Amino acid sequence: MERSQELYGNGDQNLEAHLIDQEVRESSVTQAKNYKKWLSVSIYAFLVLTCQALSTIMSRLYYENGGKSTWMVTLVQRVGFPVLLLFRLFTRDGQQPEKTDPCFRHLSYSTTLRLVYFLKGILGSAVCYMSSVGLLYLPVSTFSLIFASQLGFTAFFSYFLNSQKFTPFIINSLFLLTVSSALVVLNDESQNTRNVSREEYVLGLICTITASAGLGLILSLVQVILRKVLKKPTFSAVIDMVIVQSLVSSCVVLIGLFASGEWKYLSSEMESYRPGKVSYVMTLASAAISMQLCNIGAVGLIFESSSVFSNIISSVGLPMVPVVAVIVFNEKMNASKIFSIILAIWGFLSYFYQSYLDEKKLKSSHKNLVQQEDSQA
Repeated sequence: MERSQELYGNGDQNLEAHLIDQEVRESSVTQAKNYKKWLSVSIYAFLVLTCQALSTIMSRLYYENGGKSTWMVTLVQRVGFPVLLLFRLFTRDGQQPEKTDPCFRHLSYSTTLRLVYFLKGILGSAVCYMSSVGLLYLPVSTFSLIFASQLGFTAFFSYFLNSQKFTPFIINSLFLLTVSSALVVLNDESQNTRNVSREEYVLGLICTITASAGLGLILSLVQVILRKVLKKPTFSAVIDMVIVQSLVSSCVVLIGLFASGEWKYLSSEMESYRPGKVSYVMTLASAAISMQLCNIGAVGLIFESSSVFSNIISSVGLPMVPVVAVIVFNEKMNASKIFSIILAIWGFLSYFYQSYLDEKKLKSSHKNLVQQEDSQA
């Protein structure tokens, strides 16, 4: 009897030890997954923050050294999409649906989806052209600070398209970003540091604000597509969306390049480029590749977190550009620009905090729902 109790006791101890060991292994796997996720998020965020700034700087450098084609600057923002194709080929999704799935077939050949991608591609080319014109006539610091207002436009369009609620933090963010952009617009010293006329400067302001609003609309539409059309998008599906849009945009920009007649002057422009032909090619290639690396980072953040978080990281990188512009182009950093940068960062933090609260609330409600289903079962 004592022997059997001893065996049962040892059995209970072994079972308890096994359960503890299993919990430890599961905890280790969960921690490893979390570390892997945050490492991926960090890499993608680094790509967005650095490559976005690099693309802007290289485009401005093209203008500074004698480049004049706004259509060429627009093209390099879109034509680098073959980099995404290479990334797509060497990326294993692991969640890609089978092609025999009726839902997958319907999604792949959906006329509506094709039309949406086509229209977004056209809108993207228009935004890129407007930003190219703005970058031609404005200092990099002024351009970047005004372009940062796209986060406010995103919130505005998301109010109608994604039922975005205007909480106190969102309102505070919109107010700060508006004041930040207004300070730069009203600063006459930005015009005096550039050899442009008053009309060209105003045109640059209008195009930059229009591009900012257009990008805000595009980002809001991306949220709609991910939430209502793709619903549970895989990494490959999001990459494909960006590739199709970039392909459409590249075709539209090429038509504009040839229709405008600017293509006729590209060879002479290369000959007269101050640093030389090799530098001309390297500048444009660097701008194109860095933009696509930025797109990879943005897609990665969408997949690992959300489109809202990707938008925030993209916007946070914009105030970094004026600091780089001071070093590279010797632009003046006056008090109004410094104050504008501070307000922009404050606005981003306010928007980010509201997004954090929304994400936390969503996870909490999902957890409660799961617990309710388990208790009913």
